[in-house]
Amino acid sequence: MHRLSSRRSVSALLRLRGPAAGCRTSAAAAAVANTATENDVRGGPYPAVSRGWCNIAGPSHSLNLKSSLLSGRRYESTAAANDASPPPSAEKYEYQAEVSRLMDLIVNSLYSNKEVFLRELISNASDALDKLRFLSVTEPQLLKDAAADLDIRIQTDKDNGIISITDTGIGMTRQELVDCLGTIAQSGTAKFLKAVKESKESGSDSNLIGQFGVGFYSAFLVAERVVVSTKSPKSDKQYVWEGEANSSSYSIREETDPDKLIPRGTRLTLYLKNDDKGFAHPERIQKLVTNYSQFVSFPIYTWQEKGYTKEVEVDEDPAEAKQEGEDDKAERKKKTKKVIEKYWDWELTNETQPIWLRNPREVSTEEYNEFYRKTFNEYLDPLASSHFTTEGEVEFRSILYVPAASSMGKDDLANPKTKNIRLYVKRVFISDDFDGELFPRYLSFVKGVVDSNDLPLNVSREILQESRIVRIMRKRLVRKAFDMILGISLSENREDYEKFWDNYGKYLKLGCIEDRENHKRIGPLLRFFSSQSEHDMISLDEYVENMKPEQKDIYYVAADSVTSAKNAPFLEKLLEKDLEVLLLVDPIDEVAIQNLKSYKEKNFVDISKEDLDLGDKDEEKEKVTKQEFGQTCDWMKKRLGDKVASVQISNRLSSSPCVLVSGKFGWSANMERLMKAQTVGDPSSLEFMRSRRVFEINPDHPIIKNLNAACMNSPDAEDALRAIDLLYDAALVSSGFTPDDPAQLGGKIYEMMGMALSGKWLSAPEVQSTPGGSQTPGTLEAEIVEPVEAADSQK
Repeated sequence: MHRLSSRRSVSALLRLRGPAAGCRTSAAAAAVANTATENDVRGGPYPAVSRGWCNIAGPSHSLNLKSSLLSGRRYESTAAANDASPPPSAEKYEYQAEVSRLMDLIVNSLYSNKEVFLRELISNASDALDKLRFLSVTEPQLLKDAAADLDIRIQTDKDNGIISITDTGIGMTRQELVDCLGTIAQSGTAKFLKAVKESKESGSDSNLIGQFGVGFYSAFLVAERVVVSTKSPKSDKQYVWEGEANSSSYSIREETDPDKLIPRGTRLTLYLKNDDKGFAHPERIQKLVTNYSQFVSFPIYTWQEKGYTKEVEVDEDPAEAKQEGEDDKAERKKKTKKVIEKYWDWELTNETQPIWLRNPREVSTEEYNEFYRKTFNEYLDPLASSHFTTEGEVEFRSILYVPAASSMGKDDLANPKTKNIRLYVKRVFISDDFDGELFPRYLSFVKGVVDSNDLPLNVSREILQESRIVRIMRKRLVRKAFDMILGISLSENREDYEKFWDNYGKYLKLGCIEDRENHKRIGPLLRFFSSQSEHDMISLDEYVENMKPEQKDIYYVAADSVTSAKNAPFLEKLLEKDLEVLLLVDPIDEVAIQNLKSYKEKNFVDISKEDLDLGDKDEEKEKVTKQEFGQTCDWMKKRLGDKVASVQISNRLSSSPCVLVSGKFGWSANMERLMKAQTVGDPSSLEFMRSRRVFEINPDHPIIKNLNAACMNSPDAEDALRAIDLLYDAALVSSGFTPDDPAQLGGKIYEMMGMALSGKWLSAPEVQSTPGGSQTPGTLEAEIVEPVEAADSQK
């Protein structure tokens, strides 16, 4: 290390002398380099500074290296230019690695899940088979051993913790064992593809999976020792590679045991660690193959225990035989019982074919449904499916499904992580654990498979890296998903979309909030109740078609039920004009509509907020009404104080005396109710976001006319002031707000009821009583007789 740093110091100091055109390197500089080299051998700490740069530019100038570096001054040598020599060239060094440490990083840090070792090893076996198939086109002699089919076989020994993976692929020679298994991060598949591409003979085989050259070492995730026995058709000998997990070396020898010879291909034998011997169970291996390598293009067989039922004779009990009698010479049937005979045999594990590789025109609906049920363990057929291929900048194939029923529940919208999209690269399963990389949260209910030949994966092939390619893929998948859902909505069978909306309507409303770019695609899929359709939901397209010619906006009101929304006082004038109003009864509806803002250039308008314009303004009439009731409005505002921002004449009421509307930019009554119900709600933000309330009165209602007269004649009358308070509280409740003091409101109602009733149904004796409390006897006798006669008549 000292040697390298010293030479760098020399070259760095020589470069301080400026450009080659203006600086002349003296012979002393060459001596500096030579001296530096000598001192390097002796281990001198700073030879270039101490010896080469001591006497420059005359005896009166001593070099201060620190100050010269900071000030940027240049010094020139006093030696002649003819003695100058070029600076010494830098030496190059190769990076070195501690192999055991590197292996430890690859095995323990590269992969997050141990079970992927089988995926990697099966992928290597598949590549070996693909290489053989490719090379046999030009070299038929490679397949001279016709007895060896192109397949992969996995056998386990759960008692001893041994897994054996055998393929009949291309195999390896001794030198290839050294190059491929002895050189870390050298991919034989990548090298093969490069050679094929350069030769331009038949094009590269896209089925080849290998990419990074580290998949083989994933075997050490679970194995303490790995033995590779391989036979190449290009060689007459079979070689054995053997390595251990914590060793920096390996061994290669020739196979001499006749019982272990194979006709062609490679056999990997994994001797599992004690903690990982559970992977040697046949059921576990079969499950891993089905999950990760189900769609590998070659058959994969696993060694499984099977059984069949047969009848066997049962030995007759001597006591029973004696009881039946010795003289019974009739022929009797022998007693038998059924037993299960067990045996071991090869079982094809990857039966399901990757139908996404086929032409969509050749795949029937039954095949799509069967593939969906097997792949996602569903028992119901999907509502819809979409099979497509994307080419161009990003190439991938995909099949998407809309499930018939939500497996997550209607209210489970907060978790963006689902296992509904299975990502494959060259038919090898990579992952189904995504956090919005391929689909946004609001489309997490969509299930499907995505297969691409080239995706930006990390080396472990478990994580999809964020890149422009992934964003393009996500955009196209989302577009195809919307096309599929739109197809359901346009179906002749209306029940299909009703079923879809019942399961996934909230997801699409969430999309209005989270995905502004796709508002135009989400809008036609939304469904709501309306004032003209209380039982069947309508689309926004149907609403726009039913709009009046003079109607400019889409009106809506939010409440907790269809009944309360339809009976809200805000709708009175609109119902009179036969204007349809959307009834938003789902808690997420109002937020979704506010984020959608408009549909087909029609703005959404909340009729429960101030400044409602119905397009029928009569300025002269409004002016007259304001002059007549202006003083009453001021009188009411003075009485109500800070409870309301203002009191105005309403243009939305016809039968109600008053209504309490929200401010234009604040929360509506429905939103205020929802925010109060939040578990983690902040009371301070609630007060801040609570909108200004405007008290609107109906000048044509008798109560308002009476109060107008009270304002003119006796504005300080206690009954009139109490009537204003009660009117405000009644408007508070009817408009959807929650009263601050319900008990006080109840007291006011009881008081007003007492005043209104005032003994209306009380008997005459109770009303006409003497000051002492005694009743007149004549009246008492009349009251007694009449009920008795009525009772007799009923009998």
